[in-house]
Amino acid sequence: MRMKTIQSLAPEAVWKHFYSLTRIPRPSGFLKPVTDFLVDFGKSLNLETFTDEVGNVIIRKPATPGMENRKGVILQAHMDMVPQKNNDKEHDFEKDPIETIIDGDWLKANGTTLGADNGMGVAAIMAVLEDNTLKHGPLEALITADEETGMFGAFGLKKESIKGEILLNLDSEDEGELYIGCAGGIDVTATFQYKETEVEEGDIAVKVTLKGLRGGHSGLEINQGRGNANKLMVRFLREAIATYEARLAVFEGGNMRNAIPREAYAIVTIPAENEEELRELVEYCENLFNEEYAGIEENISFQAERTDLPKGLVPEEIQDDIINSIFACQNGVMRFIPSIPDTVETSSNLAIVKVADGVGEVKILARSASDSMKEFLTTSIECCFSMAGAKVEMSGGYSGWDPDVNSPILNAMKSSYKAQFGVEPAVKVIHAGLECGIIGANIPGLDMISFGPTLRSPHSPDERVYIPSVKKFYDFLIATLEQTPVKA
Repeated sequence: MRMKTIQSLAPEAVWKHFYSLTRIPRPSGFLKPVTDFLVDFGKSLNLETFTDEVGNVIIRKPATPGMENRKGVILQAHMDMVPQKNNDKEHDFEKDPIETIIDGDWLKANGTTLGADNGMGVAAIMAVLEDNTLKHGPLEALITADEETGMFGAFGLKKESIKGEILLNLDSEDEGELYIGCAGGIDVTATFQYKETEVEEGDIAVKVTLKGLRGGHSGLEINQGRGNANKLMVRFLREAIATYEARLAVFEGGNMRNAIPREAYAIVTIPAENEEELRELVEYCENLFNEEYAGIEENISFQAERTDLPKGLVPEEIQDDIINSIFACQNGVMRFIPSIPDTVETSSNLAIVKVADGVGEVKILARSASDSMKEFLTTSIECCFSMAGAKVEMSGGYSGWDPDVNSPILNAMKSSYKAQFGVEPAVKVIHAGLECGIIGANIPGLDMISFGPTLRSPHSPDERVYIPSVKKFYDFLIATLEQTPVKA
């Protein structure tokens, strides 16, 4: 029996382009290879193709004959992907292609993120641009840069770069759902400065490593109660310091602001006579965490090993301030939308901790569909760290996308979906940062919808795409383009 390959999946027009994208390294901040690839693709089709000053790729395709009177459509996706891998996986995201695995009806990667977020959207856009049998009005492909690390491409987009009236964002993760609004967000960074102190004579160093957590998307999966590696690590550290005279030298956890941290490690020193008790505490915490998260997490691993003595330690007072503030900081869901009680309104992700070499840095991504609640949350976090003596800075803030239930393209797409599949699509607001909010602020008046195929666990090595959903998503996209409203 012949083994399935990505290129043999339906619709082949989409999957062949997605396969090409898996061959091209494209983590956020390292986008020249994929940018060049997309520009070459557009030019190979003899379409107007260019990059703007912030690195977005824009490709224009004229309307098919007889469709010139339709509203112009912008097909939008982002070119970058989140680089996450399992601790035991050897993979260089700036050099190595993604290794894919077909597992029944799901496509996943071998120990890394897959890049279906948002490679599936980019692949669908490429398929539309390439296919001259489709019926559509004027089209523009807008493939944005560095969405995952701060939506920099969307922020830098100029109004004059785009001509369309309708924007179809292809970056949602549930086929059959149309998103008409999203949460806003802001990055909070707390920084501690310190001068290292000397290691006590007779002490030994132990490295403790926490791994095996599921992680995931800090917007889409923040409501699932998954463990946060940074939060679990400080529980251990606080007890180790209080009971076994541990001293903190290094603490690192998480690496992406919009990914729930899956792994963390710390290096502590302790009196040699306390080593066995510290190891018992590690074992106790491993059992406790697995018990507390049973049914949500599987096989949380917490291990201790001897290591070389560090060159210095965090001073005791700063050490306690760092640990206590991380311990106290809001993390997870803060509130659901009162009028839509199954949708998260406000949340925070204690995403990254890095303590070493005289600097302690904590990064949190706060999200909310309400600007006032976002301000309340960020002020709470600021107060928590300010009281501990940290310098707190806010950056990368963006407002949410206000839903428009009377959107003309929404009504057209609802009718089209029901005609194709016999059921009404769900219309929702998403608790994640879609570029629609930023693009809509830069270019007022756009009629916007976000949709896509079914993905699970983006931003983690468990990321996967439901293969049958891709054909439905693409068929729906094609039908939407055929039924674009006429210009006013």
